[in-house]
Amino acid sequence: MFARGSTEAGNMGTICGPPTAQGLKDKYGDASVAIEGVDYAAALNTNFLPGGADPAGIAEMKDLLTTAASQCPDSVLVAGGYSQGAAVTHGAIEDLPENVKSQIAGVVTFGDTQNQQDKGQIPNFPANKTKIICNTGDLVCVGTLNITAAHLDYARRAPEAISFLTSKIDAAI
Repeated sequence: MFARGSTEAGNMGTICGPPTAQGLKDKYGDASVAIEGVDYAAALNTNFLPGGADPAGIAEMKDLLTTAASQCPDSVLVAGGYSQGAAVTHGAIEDLPENVKSQIAGVVTFGDTQNQQDKGQIPNFPANKTKIICNTGDLVCVGTLNITAAHLDYARRAPEAISFLTSKIDAAI
């Protein structure tokens, strides 16, 4: 499951979601990997809401993860998000039932708008299953919503996310 950043196209975005998803498919094969983007508005104004994200996006990601865990109990789940999508990821995962959280092997966020507020972690989720990727100079990672060039330069960090997620998947299978 992947939640895109504000105003990005599609349900996976263009900066982080597609290269991360493709890296997982390259490693495990198309037939073994199902990718699902979180379909939510990703509007700019929802960044200012409590938790920094669209409540409908949080609910949608939570539902997708819960459904996947229920319908595919032997599957290994991973999740991620970029920018507001990172905040969607925080909000969805922190309140999941424990049985769903235990099925999630790893979570990666890029340009995490909740990094500062949540103290570099996803509340109520194991820190060792979480990788928060923040570029030097990305001011959203330090608690502002000021967008700099560093915030738009995460595609180059997809290999880091893929490496983390594949290590977590391999440990879980």
